[in-house]
Amino acid sequence: MIHLDLSPPLLAIYIPLVGALLISLAGRWPNLREAVTLLTAGALLWVVAGITPKLLAPDFWAIYAKAPPLRIVEVLPGVWLELKVEPLGMLFALIASSLWILNSLYSIGYMRGNHEHNQTRFYVCFALAISSVMGLAFAGNLFTLFVFYEALTLTTYPLVAHKGTAEAIRSARTYLGILVATSVCFLLAGIVGTYVYTGDMAFRPGGVFTRALADGRLTAPAFGILFLLYMYGIGKAALMPMHRWLPAAMVAPTPVSALLHAVAVVKAGVFSVLKVIVYVFGPAALVRYGAGEWLIYVAGFTIVAASSVALFQDNLKRRLAYSTVSQLSYVVIAAALLSPLSITAAALHIAAHAFGKITLFFAAGSIYTAAHKTEISQLDGIGRKMPFTMAAFTIGSLSMIGLPPTAGFISKWYLLQATWETDAPFVLVVVVLSTLLNAAYFLPIVYRAFFVAPPSREHLKHLSSADGEFGDETSHHGHDAHHHHQHHHGDHGDHGEAPWPIVVALCCTAAATIAFFFYSDLAISLATQLRRGLP
Repeated sequence: MIHLDLSPPLLAIYIPLVGALLISLAGRWPNLREAVTLLTAGALLWVVAGITPKLLAPDFWAIYAKAPPLRIVEVLPGVWLELKVEPLGMLFALIASSLWILNSLYSIGYMRGNHEHNQTRFYVCFALAISSVMGLAFAGNLFTLFVFYEALTLTTYPLVAHKGTAEAIRSARTYLGILVATSVCFLLAGIVGTYVYTGDMAFRPGGVFTRALADGRLTAPAFGILFLLYMYGIGKAALMPMHRWLPAAMVAPTPVSALLHAVAVVKAGVFSVLKVIVYVFGPAALVRYGAGEWLIYVAGFTIVAASSVALFQDNLKRRLAYSTVSQLSYVVIAAALLSPLSITAAALHIAAHAFGKITLFFAAGSIYTAAHKTEISQLDGIGRKMPFTMAAFTIGSLSMIGLPPTAGFISKWYLLQATWETDAPFVLVVVVLSTLLNAAYFLPIVYRAFFVAPPSREHLKHLSSADGEFGDETSHHGHDAHHHHQHHHGDHGDHGEAPWPIVVALCCTAAATIAFFFYSDLAISLATQLRRGLP
């Protein structure tokens, strides 16, 4: 029996679904289609923002413990698809829904500016992906989390393969292969194991294994193995060696890279890791049985190794991809410290990283749309022609390094505080090292854009061979696109800023990155509320 009541968490899942349907119906009229996209995104943010005040109430946890979950449908006897709102999911839903509006505006400028094909399919899949994100954010048990986690992988596959070239399809296959294999082999096994030992798949603050561990049904080694299954089963968190899908997914058009690989898909990974640590295993149990210590070292290795790989990438989007792998493990390493403060830091970094990284991807797509440049070595002097884009890029870079006055500083502050509190010298060394590495691979790009003279005209003519976003954009789509390409490369030296929707969107995300530094109260309140729920 399916319950179709329209309470806000369910509405948050339905709105993008209805939006996807309307977008596909309006496909023949681009202006109408894009208006529907923006309206859907606005409606979603309105619904999600409406839920927030309840979560900030001082007596929230007392009400939460008593409130029954919102049950949608019984799939197997005793196994329900159910929703329940808690502070971490609320934070994730707020980030995804607010950035979807800006990303939709950006997509309009990007898809039209690059004359991309199959635009309707693109917007439909995007709305479906956001619907999956909402389901994931508000999931009330492990089964629901798994269903929406898989739905997110499947709805984003067509977006990664969007260009339809051989390379795009190969990369999309890597993306799908790694994400589905990890979740079906490890995550599903972990969820079934949890159900067998506890008879329960609900999320409970402080974990569900306490009784099974106390009466000896679950031994400490088995508890550790379950934890390992979850951590590697959530492949979207991109812990090495399960990170290869992320750089592969960069063949997608930039709006996909921006929302999915800065906000939705990768954040779904670290969000699930944090949610599982807080609500399934429980930090106290993990500390008592020593099951989570290895995660600190794996995440630390991922942070430093991915930053080191990023240092040697010349393709801008690849460098951003490896930077994302490294930043995601910040969330994992903070969660793995298992102290109340570090869990706050992990939740805050999910928010802080989103604003900075989406700005960086927006800037990369803006450079590609206006100048058709994809390599960092081609960016000499581009800041003079594209001042807004490169100023936004600079703000995003400072946030990744963790300098004030940007969002990245807030989460780094909490992480360092937690590091001292838990007495973890290894984490301190990792944070310091990766901060230096971040500076080493972002600041030269900024320096090159503003302080190096642009190449001369003759040099440009010599270089005017077509470069694709991932080396594959030249095999564009048909004759028109080819014609458009030649036209673009003809005026290589004379480009200015990208189309206005792109510039407006990236200026907004850059402004949000700075605003987060001054007005981070909402995120901090939600992260603190999450910590308060721990027994």
